[in-house]
Amino acid sequence: MKKIMMTLGGSFLLVACNTVDDEEMTDITGDASDDDGVSETVVEVEETAMAENLQSPWAIVKDEDRFFIPKREGTIYRIGENEEITEETVQLNEDVIQEAESGLLGMVLDPDFTSNGYAYAYHSYEGADTAIENRIVRLEWNEADNEWTENAVLLEGIPGAPTHNGGRLAIGPDGYLYATTGDAEEVDLEQDQESLAGSILRMELDGAIPEDNPFDGSLVYSYGHRNPQGLTWLHDGTMYSSEHGASGHDEINVIEAGNNYGWPVIEGDEEEEGMETPIIHSGQDTWAPSGITTYDDVIYMAGLRGEAVYLFNPDEPSELTEYVSDYGRVRDVVIEGNDLYFITNNTDGRGNPESEDDRLIHMELN
Repeated sequence: MKKIMMTLGGSFLLVACNTVDDEEMTDITGDASDDDGVSETVVEVEETAMAENLQSPWAIVKDEDRFFIPKREGTIYRIGENEEITEETVQLNEDVIQEAESGLLGMVLDPDFTSNGYAYAYHSYEGADTAIENRIVRLEWNEADNEWTENAVLLEGIPGAPTHNGGRLAIGPDGYLYATTGDAEEVDLEQDQESLAGSILRMELDGAIPEDNPFDGSLVYSYGHRNPQGLTWLHDGTMYSSEHGASGHDEINVIEAGNNYGWPVIEGDEEEEGMETPIIHSGQDTWAPSGITTYDDVIYMAGLRGEAVYLFNPDEPSELTEYVSDYGRVRDVVIEGNDLYFITNNTDGRGNPESEDDRLIHMELN
């Protein structure tokens, strides 16, 4: 059973005590004092394994009482109201290549999904000279046939590789589609504003370039990234991204239009004129951050190597704490209302899967 240690007046810290049943009930078990006399409250948190035995899930897409979870091999899990799992096919004009970190990655629903059935997906495919590239497509859902079909290409030819493909999609508060791209294992692409690699891209929902993008005729919104995999916004519109470092030095960045985030010239606390340093980084430790989301202007971030959901308050930028742990690798996290959802990622060849992995977990926020 999970227990949250809440230091009164301080940060949240989850102590891993995992003996997970399918459902646990919330219960305040009492107060305790640490050696400094600081009062702490131990809370048992309601948690539910909503889906089990998923393979290489990459993103959580929630639509009312159902979930869509892309699988890196190229299908999409649908988890219904009764937690029934259906694996739906995806008909694409270019086959998905799943190799190491590539495959079917990010997904986001169209704002009018209920009426048009549209979604957007990011996936790897065989490009020129058999090299791995990435593309962003619009899908249309046929619920009766349990099938998704590509009906428009927004962008092709994004540099790719077995690793460092980025892949996160999100629709911002401005209504535009944002996509993260990795450096495709090429350290000379991220500082090239003409390249789509190592960037955060911004486009209209048909793939067109917004008139107010920072570089004329370009989808590039920011550049100098190594492998960003999370996007979120605060209520005031401030944009944040999570990013993998080379050896440690994982980052959370404030993203502003046209800015250069330094890779591979600088990392961590290093500075260079015209380049941005992260608001926080992991130093020599490794979080391997993936999906991020916000609740009450606090950021929750999935950690792969860190094997946790982390909590980061931008008003206290020197601190990052574990909020959920002891589930292994965590790929994505979503919050809706008072409900937190996350997916584990222990079956991707880099984790140590248990018999139920991978799982979609629901937990109430406290």
